[in-house]
Amino acid sequence: MRGIEYRGLTRIEGPVVITARSKNVGFNEVVAVYDREEGRRLGRVVDMSEDWTAIQIFGSNTGLSADEARVEFLGKPMELRVGTGLLGRIFNGLGEPIDGYGNIFSSTCLDVNGLPINPYARTYPRDFIQTGISAIDGMNTLIRGQKLPIFSGNGLPHNRLAAQIVRQAEILNADESFVVVFCAMGIKYDVARFFLDDFERSGVLSNVVVFLSLADAPSLERLVAPRCALTAAEYLAYEKNMHVLVVMTDMTNYCEALREVSSIRGEVPSRKGYPGYLYSDLASLYERAGKITGAAGSITQIPILTMPNDDISHPVPDLSGYITEGQIVLDREFTQRGIYPPVAALPSLSRLMKDGIGPGMTREDHKDVASQLFAAYSKAKQIRNLASIIGEEELSAGDKRYLKFEERFERLFLSQEETENRDINRTLDMGWEALSEIPRDELVRIKRELIEKYLDPILAAKQTPAAAHQEAW
Repeated sequence: MRGIEYRGLTRIEGPVVITARSKNVGFNEVVAVYDREEGRRLGRVVDMSEDWTAIQIFGSNTGLSADEARVEFLGKPMELRVGTGLLGRIFNGLGEPIDGYGNIFSSTCLDVNGLPINPYARTYPRDFIQTGISAIDGMNTLIRGQKLPIFSGNGLPHNRLAAQIVRQAEILNADESFVVVFCAMGIKYDVARFFLDDFERSGVLSNVVVFLSLADAPSLERLVAPRCALTAAEYLAYEKNMHVLVVMTDMTNYCEALREVSSIRGEVPSRKGYPGYLYSDLASLYERAGKITGAAGSITQIPILTMPNDDISHPVPDLSGYITEGQIVLDREFTQRGIYPPVAALPSLSRLMKDGIGPGMTREDHKDVASQLFAAYSKAKQIRNLASIIGEEELSAGDKRYLKFEERFERLFLSQEETENRDINRTLDMGWEALSEIPRDELVRIKRELIEKYLDPILAAKQTPAAAHQEAW
C-alpha cells in the first residue's frame, strides 16, 4: 500500500530536500523520493514546521529536479526485517542485504530507532566475561551487559584487539556462547575485509551479523547503520534469548557524519562544530546495551573510537566516557615498543569490575591483585619520571625494585600474542609473578592469607639453586 505522494520540491540543499508540509507526517518517518527517471531514493523526515518538511536522503541528490521530483511519505518509521536468518548475513548500513542472498525469510519488522528501556526493568550486570586478554580480564574486567569502549588512535591496533575479543570472549560458568553483531561506519574496505576474513578463519562467521557502511557510502548512512545493528541485537537478545556482543567501529566517523548533517541543517554548533545534542544522540545508542528482567539474553557493547590527535579530551571520547561504564585506552608508546595489546593500564577503567569478580565469579584474590597492580604500577611510573631527572643510578635499592617490577609487568602481564587465549587463573598467576619483584611488606592492598597462599610459593621457588642460576643467566 502506497503512502501520501506529493510532486515537486521547494529546495535541494545537499542531502536534505525541502517540500511543502503534508498532513499526518511524523518525525523520522521513512520517505521515498523519485527523480525524473523514476529512480527511487529512501530518506527520512528530520525537521518540520507549519509550512515545510525537511527530508534527509540516504544517498546522492544527483538527478533530482525541484520541479519534477516526487515525494512519497510511507507512513512508517525506518524498519529492519529480523529473524533467526540474520546470523551469518552481511547488510549495508540501511539493513539491505549485500551478500547476494536476498532478504531473510521473516515477516517481522522492527523500528530501528528502538524503544527506551525502563530503568526499573534493567538487571544490574554481574557476569564476568573472559576475553583471554590479561590487560582486560585482570585489571579492566568486561561484564555481561556492560558498555566498554576502546579509545584508540589512528594507526593503533584497535581492530586486531576487537577481533581477538570476538574470537575469545566467553562467559564463565555458563554454557551459552556469544553471537556477534558487527557494525562498521565509514571504515576503509581493507579494514572491513580484515574483520570478515578473521571471522571466517576463526569459524565464528555463522554466528555474526555484519552491517557495513564503508567510507565510500553516503555519510548519512552512517547514522542509520548502528541503529540497524542494535535493532538486530535487541531481537536476538530479548526475543531469542541470546548473549549478544556488539562491536561498533568507528564511532568517531559516526559523530563526523552527525556534525555534517547538523551543519547542512544550519544548526548552531557546539564544541568543535559538533551539535549540542551529541551527548544525547550517543546515549541513545550506548544505552541500548544491558540486561532486562525476565529476559535470558543480554547485549554487551564494545564501541571503538579513534581520538583525533590522541586527545582523550576531544568531545567524542569525552562524552562517551560519561555515558559508558569505563574505557580501554590504547597507548601509542606501547605500540612503538612492540607491546601488544597496547592497553594503557592507568587511564583504562571498568566501573562494573568490582561487582563481577571475586569468589564464585573469578578467583578470591582477583580484587586484591588488581588493586595492588594498579598501585604498584602507578608508583613505578612516578619513580621512572624521577629517574629521568636525577638518573637511575641515584635511585634507592627499593626504587630500583619498582622499576624492575614495571618492566616485568609490561613484558609478562600486559604483553601477549594475538592468538594467545589466557584463562583468568593464568592471568592472576602472572600478576603474582610481577608482584614478586616488590618487597613483601609493601603489598599493603592484599590480605595476608592471600600472600601466603599465592606469593610465598613463588618466592620459595626463586630461592632454589636452579631458579637462581636461571635468573642470573
